[in-house]
Formats: sequence, C-alpha cells, structure tokens
Amino acid sequence: MARIIDKYVWLMNTVRKAGDTGFTFKEINQEWIRKDNQYLSDGLELLPRTFHKWRAAIRQQFNVEIECKRRGGYRYYISNPEVLQGHDLSNWLIDTIGVSQLLMHNITLKERILLENVPSGQHYLPEVLDAMKDNHVITITYQGFWHDKPCTYDVHPYCVKLFKQRWYLVAFSTSRQAIRTYALDRINGIERKNKTFKIPADFSPAVFFKNNYGVMMGSEIPQDIKIQAKASQANYLRSLPLHHSQQEVARTLTYSTFTYHLCPEYDFLMELLSMGDEIEVLEPASLRDTIAGMTRSMSDIYNKQAKYQD
Repeated sequence: MARIIDKYVWLMNTVRKAGDTGFTFKEINQEWIRKDNQYLSDGLELLPRTFHKWRAAIRQQFNVEIECKRRGGYRYYISNPEVLQGHDLSNWLIDTIGVSQLLMHNITLKERILLENVPSGQHYLPEVLDAMKDNHVITITYQGFWHDKPCTYDVHPYCVKLFKQRWYLVAFSTSRQAIRTYALDRINGIERKNKTFKIPADFSPAVFFKNNYGVMMGSEIPQDIKIQAKASQANYLRSLPLHHSQQEVARTLTYSTFTYHLCPEYDFLMELLSMGDEIEVLEPASLRDTIAGMTRSMSDIYNKQAKYQD
C-alpha cells in the first residue's frame, strides 16, 4: 500500500511541476523511467492504462484532478492546484511523501542531510489513531513535566496535533470533565478500553485551535495583537506566518507591522520572546506589559550573574 501511495504522490508532484502548461503522456513517461526514479519504476515504462487508473485513484483519495488539455498535444495538468496549497492532511501527506522520495533519491548524501529529531511520542501514535478511528475510550498513564509521578486517566481521544516536533493528543478527560492536551512523549502506557464514546456534534479540531498558537489552552480570550518587526525578521514572518490571522498592515525599509487575532497563551509568548529585540509588541498594553516584565526578569538574572563574576 505504501508503495502505491508513493507512486500517486510522484505523479501529482510531476504533473504539478509542469504548471498550467502541462506534460504530455510521453513526457510523463520519460520522467517515470528516468534513472533517479528507478526505485519506483524499476526501469519499466508507465502504461497508459496504469496512468489513467492512478489518475482516478488520485481524484478519489486526494481530491486532486489531473485533467487533459486537448489543445497543444494532449497535455495533462492539475486543474484544481488550490487543493495542494492548503494546510489539510492530504496536502501535508503529499509534501511529506514527496520529501521522502527526494531523500530516497539522494540516500548517498545521508551524512550531509541533517534532520530534526521527533521525540519518542510517535511510539504511541498508532494506538491513539487506532482508538480515534473507532471512537474507543483509552486509559493513558501520563506524567507531566511538573508531576513527581505518573497518573492514570480515562480519556476520549478527539484529535492529534503536531507542534514543534512533538505530537499532542487532544482528549476529553472523564475525571476532569474537560478537554485536555497531552504530549505523546509524556505518555508511559496506553490501554484501549472495550467502551466507545461519541464526539460532540459541535466539536471541530480546526475551530478548537482557531484562535490559538501552539497547543497550550487556558483562560485567555482572543485579542487583537499588533507587533512591529525589524525588516530582517519581517522577511521570516512573511514567508512563514505565525498564525492564519496574520496580516501585514504597514511596511517601511526598516520595519513592518503585523496584526493577529488570537489568545496570547504561553506558546505564543515563548515565540515572541524567541525573536528577541527583532520584534516589539505594540498592542494591547497588557501583552506589552507581560513581555516587558518577562524581559526584565531575564535581565535581572543576567545582571546577578555578572555581579557574581565580578
């Protein structure tokens, strides 16, 4: 199954490269039998019947339409490229598998390709997803960073989220009667119960996190936030927005102003602090005061150390 998905992704990425112009079947076939693609093609040609079978499967599984332009020599192109520009699971899978294929082509460079580590929480990801699929209650043994010993909870697994190289489970805790977030790498054990649950009709993972940056949830309500970023940092924010609500409302040669509408929880505060003096919080005053207080505390720590060294 994994091998055929690899082939579907290869075809989508190949046709996507051609843009609106498209590729003829002959050109696609030439790409297919190229030397660096032999781990998929085994050096064999792509048969027309197989090609059209893959097109149908791609339409069904990924909602990507590979259509044919009769003018200009029967050229194939993706007629709904916006599907490949979103942030849903299908697009993430396409990009991830595409990168995997690229790395497979260049396995001889493995000593020169450095990757980020994802903690061992992936070990429990299959069990969590399996329980989610059947809406089964699970018992998790969990030890948060601020607890001396692990605790056991019965939870209803609603969804999972990947954030900063960690997988998180969003679940309804039956003991606390509230939705909680659990880092998978802090789970010590999972037991699937012979009991099912129903996800509330009004629960949507996308809506749940709509006004948040990261995974931390608290008592904050969404606020209109304005920050000023130096030109160098603005380039990074422009290319990789912090949040879907980000808007650039002013731009000069030396700085840009960005606005957000979100809850200023812990994850967002840490992200702002990570940018150091490259950004300044302008509004609201309460958030500006919070960041100012945190930076003063940091300054006090370093000033104390300087005294000790003297």
